[in-house]
Amino acid sequence: MNRPAKIVNRRTAGWSSLITFAVLLLAWLSGFSSRLFAVIRFESIIHEFDPWFNYRATAYMVQHGFYKFLNWFDERAWYPLGRIVGGTVYPGLMITSGGIHWLLHLINIPVHIRDICVFLAPVFSGLTAISTYLLTKELWSAGAGLFAASFIAIVPGYISRSVAGSYDNEGIAIFALQFTYFLWVKSVKTGSVFWSAMAALSYFYMVSAWGGYVFIINLIPLHVFVLLCMGRYSPRILTSYSTFFILGLLFSMQIPFVGFQPIRTSEHMAAMGVFALLMAVAFLKHLQTILTKSDFKKLFIAGALVSAGIVFLTVVGLTMAGVVAPWSGRFYSLWDTGYAKIHIPIIASVSEHQPTTWFSFFFDLHILVCAFPVGLWYCIKRINDERVFVVLYAISAVYFAGVMVRLMLTLTPVVCMLAGVAFSCLLEVFLKEDNTPIKNEETEESSVEKKNLYDKAGKLKHRPKHDTSHDTNNGVGSNLKSIVIVAILMLLMMFAVHCTWVTSNAYSSPSIVLAFHNSHDGSRNILDDFREAYYWLSQNTADDARVMSWWDYGYQIAGMANRTTLVDNNTWNNSHIALVGKAMSSPEDKAYDIMTALDVDYVLVIFGGVIGYSGDDINKFLWMVRIAEGEHPKDIRESDFFTDRGEFRIDSEGAPALLNCLMYKLSYYRFGEVHLDYRGPAGYDRTRSAVIGNKDFELTYLEEAFTTEHWLVRIYRVKKPHEFNRPALKTSDRVVSTNNYVSRKTSKRRKGYIKNRPVVVKGKRNNK
Repeated sequence: MNRPAKIVNRRTAGWSSLITFAVLLLAWLSGFSSRLFAVIRFESIIHEFDPWFNYRATAYMVQHGFYKFLNWFDERAWYPLGRIVGGTVYPGLMITSGGIHWLLHLINIPVHIRDICVFLAPVFSGLTAISTYLLTKELWSAGAGLFAASFIAIVPGYISRSVAGSYDNEGIAIFALQFTYFLWVKSVKTGSVFWSAMAALSYFYMVSAWGGYVFIINLIPLHVFVLLCMGRYSPRILTSYSTFFILGLLFSMQIPFVGFQPIRTSEHMAAMGVFALLMAVAFLKHLQTILTKSDFKKLFIAGALVSAGIVFLTVVGLTMAGVVAPWSGRFYSLWDTGYAKIHIPIIASVSEHQPTTWFSFFFDLHILVCAFPVGLWYCIKRINDERVFVVLYAISAVYFAGVMVRLMLTLTPVVCMLAGVAFSCLLEVFLKEDNTPIKNEETEESSVEKKNLYDKAGKLKHRPKHDTSHDTNNGVGSNLKSIVIVAILMLLMMFAVHCTWVTSNAYSSPSIVLAFHNSHDGSRNILDDFREAYYWLSQNTADDARVMSWWDYGYQIAGMANRTTLVDNNTWNNSHIALVGKAMSSPEDKAYDIMTALDVDYVLVIFGGVIGYSGDDINKFLWMVRIAEGEHPKDIRESDFFTDRGEFRIDSEGAPALLNCLMYKLSYYRFGEVHLDYRGPAGYDRTRSAVIGNKDFELTYLEEAFTTEHWLVRIYRVKKPHEFNRPALKTSDRVVSTNNYVSRKTSKRRKGYIKNRPVVVKGKRNNK
C-alpha cells in the first residue's frame, strides 16, 4: 500500500513543481514585457533625472574601473565645489550593471552599457516576483505565493519605478528588500546561523543599492521586540537576530557612503537597542533556570528598570554630546508631515515627497487595495512568529505610504503578498470538492486539535440521514461556487487590464521626450526639445562652459550635454541651491552680480507657456523663492511675489517683484510678440491661461543664445562686463542647428510658427 502512495505523491510533487515553474516564468515574462512600452513607443533611452547620473557614473566605472570610480572627483558638478562621487553614492546599481556588462563581454556578447542600464529594471522585476513568491510561501502557502508573484509582476505601484529606461536604485532595491525579508523569515523559522548569515549578506546588497535599507534595519528589530513583548522568545530568535545584526552591521559599514552611520545615527539606534534587550532577556532566561521563582521575579523587575534607565540615559547623553547624530530632516518629515515645508522646503518641493491621495492607492494597486485587509485578517487570525512580521510590515508600510507618495513603492510588495493570501484562501473554499475535508493552514496544529477534528468527522459520518441535507442542496452549491469563481476570474482579468493600461499610458513616457496627439487627425507628435537643447549645448559651447539652471536639470545637463553645472539633483548643499534660487528671484542687475561671482556662462530655463507644459520653471518658481528665503531672508521674501490679495499671477496684476525678476524675463523674453492663434491676444500663456503682464522689456546683461522649436527650453548667454554695449545677436543667429539629430530651425518658425499652428507676429499673418 505504501509504494503506490509514494508514486502518487511523487507525481503530485512533479506536477506541482512544473506548475510553479510555469507560473513564475510567465510572471517574469509578463512583467518584463509590460515594462517595454517606453522602448517600443519611443526608443531605448534613459528616463527622468536621477537615472542620467546613474548612467553617467556606470559608464565611468565601466571605462575606468571600480577603484577609480570610488575616487572619482566630478568637476562638472556643483561648480566651483565639485563632488567626490565614490563617497556620495550607493554603488550597488553601478556594480550590478558593470558586473553584467563584464560577464556578457567575457562570453563574447558585445552589449553596450546603455542597453544594460535601460533593461536592468525589467529583468530584475522577474527576480522580485520570485523573491515575493518565496517570502509568501514561507508566510502562508505556495498557492498564495504564486498569486503574490503574479500580482507584483504587473502591479503599477512597482512598475512606476521599474520601467525600461528607469535606471534608478529602486529597480534593484525592491528585489533586495523582498529577498532579505525572505531570508530573515527563513532564519526565524529554523533558527539557523546559515540563513541568518545569508540574510545579512542580502542586507549588505540592499545597503549598497538604496537608502531605503533603513526600513529593513528598523522593521526587523521591531519584529524581534514585538515577539519579546508577546512572550514568544525562543533560542531561534536569539540566534537569528544576533547573527543578522552583527554581520549586517559589519557589512553595511563597508559602503563608503554609509561609513560609521550604523553606530552614530539615530536611525540605527533601534537595532542596537533591541540587540542589547535580546541579550538581557537571554541572560535572564538563563538565570531563571538556576534561581528560585521569587528571587528571579525581584531580579527581573530591578534589572529591567535599571537596564532601561541606563540605555535611555546613554542614548540621550551621546546625542547631546554629538556622538550620535539626531534624526535627519527626511525622517522627521515622516512623523511630522508639515516639518519639511516649514524647515526644509527643498524636501517639500519634490513631488514624490507629497502626501498620497486616495486616488493614488486605487490607481497603483486597483483591486489589491480591497483584498489586502482580508489577507491581513487571515494572518492575524492564525498568528505565529513569522506572521507577526508580515503584520508589522503591512501596518508600517501603510502609514509611510500615506505620508509620502514615493513610499508607495514599499507598500506595494506587502499588498501583493496579503492579496495573494486572500485570493488563495478564497479559491480554496470555492474550488474544493464537496467530499474533500477542509485543509487546515496552520502548520503548528496540536495533536489535541487533530483528534477533535477526527472526532467531529466521525460524528458527521454516523449522523442520521435526516440530519444531512447536503444531498438536496448539491446543485445550488455548485452553481454558487461557479458564480463566485467566475466573478473572481473577472476581477483578476480587470486587474490585468488596468495594470496594462496604467503602465502604457501613465508610466511609460520618458520625461525628456514628450508626445501629444493631434486633435485634428489623431496622429502622434513627438516633442524632442530637451535633447535638442542639450545637443546644442554640447556642440556650440566651450568644453568648460558653466550652465546655471534649477537643480532639477543638473543631472541631464551633465549627462547629455557634458557641461558643468552649479547644482544638480543630489541636493546635498542647500546653501548653493538657495544662491541659484536667489539669482532666479532677483532683478536682472542683482542676479548678474551673483552669476558673475559664480562664473556662469549660460542660463537654462524651461518654459511651457507655448505648448501648455505644466512642469516648467514658472510653476516651480515659488519653491525657488522659498529655498532662497531660507538662506537669504533679508533679500528674498515670498510675500513680495504675491498680489495684495495673496494671489500668484503672471498677468498685468502680478506683483512687481515677480514681473521684473530674472526667471520671469528669461521665460517670457520676446513672448509678448507671439500670437498662438488668430483670435487670441499676443503673449497668451497656455499653461497659466493668462496674458503676461510684462511684455515690452529687453535684456541688459544676458542675450538669447538658443530657443528650441516649441520654446520649451531657452538658453541665454551671460555677457561679459566689456560686452554691455555690444549689439544683440540677430534673430537668425540666435538659433543654431549643426546636425540632423536636432529639429531643423527654419526662418518660417522664427516668423511665428509654433509647430503647425498659424501664428501672427506684429500684426502679420502667415496662413501656411
